[in-house]
Formats: sequence, C-alpha cells, structure tokens
Amino acid sequence: MSGTLYVVGTGPGNPDQMTPEAARAVSASIEFFGYFPYIDRLSLRPDQRKVASDNREELNRAQAALRRAAEGVNVCVVSGGDPGVFAMAAAVCEAIDAGPAAWREVDLVVVPGVTAMLAVAARIGAPLGHDFCAISLSDNLKPWAVIEKRLRLVAEAGLVTALYNPISKARPWQLGKAFEILRAELPAETPVVFGRAAGRPDEQMLVMPLGEADAGRADMATCVIIGSAQTRVIARNGRPDLVYTPRFLPPEAT
Repeated sequence: MSGTLYVVGTGPGNPDQMTPEAARAVSASIEFFGYFPYIDRLSLRPDQRKVASDNREELNRAQAALRRAAEGVNVCVVSGGDPGVFAMAAAVCEAIDAGPAAWREVDLVVVPGVTAMLAVAARIGAPLGHDFCAISLSDNLKPWAVIEKRLRLVAEAGLVTALYNPISKARPWQLGKAFEILRAELPAETPVVFGRAAGRPDEQMLVMPLGEADAGRADMATCVIIGSAQTRVIARNGRPDLVYTPRFLPPEAT
C-alpha cells in the first residue's frame, strides 16, 4: 500500500502565513524533501526526517519523494510560498507523468499556500485588484526570447505583472532588460513595487515609478510588481503610500 505525498508551501516566511492545512500535512508526514532554506523553516519532531537538497534539483527531489511514497511512507515535499506557483507541485506532476505506473497510485495532496506576490500585494495595498499575471524572469527552463515576448504582450494587454526570480548572481541583467521592455509600453509614472522578504523581520517595501526603477534594488528574495496604466498610488501623511489597481476599467482605457 502506498503512502501519501503532501506538497505544501510554507508561505513567504512568516510562520503566521503558513496555513493550518499545511501544518496538518506536516504533522502527518514522516519524511520531508525540500530546498534547504524552506525545509529548515519547519519545526520537526524527533521521529521526522529531513532530506534537504540544493536549489535547481526539483525533479530529482520529486522523484525521490515519489519513490518513498510508493514504498508506503507518508512524505512531504516542501516549497516556499504556494507549491503550485513556480514551485514543487509542477515538478511532482512532471515526475508522475514520466515515471513508473506505481507513482500514479500514490495519494497526492497539494496544499495551497500564500505566495510571494499575494504577500507583497497585501503589504502595499491592492496592486492585484484588477487583472494580473505572474512571470518568472529565470531563463533556466525557457528561452529569454519567450520571456521578452510575454512581457511586451502583457504590458500591451494592460495587465499588472508580478515578476518572480527577478535577479541572481548568475542572471544579473534580466530585470534591467525587463524594465526597458516595459518602459516602451507603459507610462513612466507606472508604479513599481519591490517587495523583499514580505512578512519577515527583514522585510523591505519600496515603490518607485517605472521610469526610475532600479534593478539593483532587487535580489532573489524580492517579488517585483509592475502596475498597469491604471494602477494608482495614494500618498498618506505619516503612513506608507498605498498602491492599488482599481477594479473597474474606465471607458477611455478600452
């Protein structure tokens, strides 16, 4: 008899933003597979075992977890944020799709979580109040030309855009290039939100217009949200500005 494979997200990093459902899945599991920083967020019992691995080993991690679940062990694959957003749920499904028939018999439970763009949006106001999309700037799994095309099209379509994986030591230039592409399509005053470590003690929220947006303000812990032409900033005396996108679209914008 196979075990259960839970795929959970720990949220953006604040323990309060991990859902009770995810906590119950953690309690029901014996072995945990995940990237070091994410799996280390969990407080495990002595009878629970970590199998931590490095980043960019998602498929190997998913395969290892499925093998153990097929052997009858209750296992948990751990992501940050929501496991279905640029995270481990897709890797597990890919492994099942290409794997042995026994893996299709595993009881798979994907538990939703709070992803980075939702945490950043909540901290700054409501920039995702109208139609939006999410794009990863990493070109590890897709060509950069595809990313450029998508950026142009979503800006032309008037969507707010949340950028994941905006910059890294190996990819220091993509965010700056993304800003160049978006400046050709959007007004210079379009708000850009740099949301780093949302909900954690080292949280940083910064808002600047697209015309002045500095890619050097971001790192891999940052989710960047670029507004649409309709996104607004509300200045408040003694309080942080609010950024929101109205729920309605004015006739002149159609």
